[in-house]
Amino acid sequence: MDELNVSSFWVYFASGPLLWLVTTLAVYLAAVWLHRKLGGSPLLNPVMLTMFAIMGLLVLTNTDYDTYFEGAQFIHFLLGPATVALAVPVYDQLPRIRRLWLPIVSACFVGGLIAVLTAVGITLLLGGSEDLVLAMAPKSVTSPIALGIAEQIGGYPSLAAGIVLLTGIIGCALSPLVFRLLRQKDPAVQGFTLGLAAHGFGAAWAFQMGSLAGAFAGLAMALTGVFSSVVIPLVVGLML
Repeated sequence: MDELNVSSFWVYFASGPLLWLVTTLAVYLAAVWLHRKLGGSPLLNPVMLTMFAIMGLLVLTNTDYDTYFEGAQFIHFLLGPATVALAVPVYDQLPRIRRLWLPIVSACFVGGLIAVLTAVGITLLLGGSEDLVLAMAPKSVTSPIALGIAEQIGGYPSLAAGIVLLTGIIGCALSPLVFRLLRQKDPAVQGFTLGLAAHGFGAAWAFQMGSLAGAFAGLAMALTGVFSSVVIPLVVGLML
């Protein structure tokens, strides 16, 4: 009777959306454990490990993305509140931010503009299709905003989301090397750079460096998102 109950439960569990939610959380916790065990290398970002592991599971089980997303959409829903919650550490650093408002706004403007121009320009030079150009344009914007921008300019949100994730992974992996080459040790500068170039991935990595770096990463991510939502449609319209 017990074996029958377990079998019935597994059939029900596997056919419901709860399976992929639990699987995603379990894989992420395992990735965090592995990341800590191997010394916290940015090349082994837990989100990156989770992403590739889930992709492998979907391929092995022949599960389509819609079925997976039905179960994991709760995690997707939390992206918005998590982004908004970054306002709390930013508020804690408000006096320092007020003193540095000019370099902050200038860096965000220049960095965000260069990110869009280089992404679109290089893709066009290499012969990328228009769909790829539209997906590349919001690569340095946090996922919730990037998806909205992709829809606004006529791109594929799913393709844009994948490129956004890859951008964050690459940004976190290369950041230690870049900081060493530039001899940059200020946590505020490091955090702002990570938030601007690597959005949510960068902000998460910056918070592991400290609250100051995390606050400036959250600020850069928010400002870049607002700036990009206005500028990207204009740049894409002009360049295409």
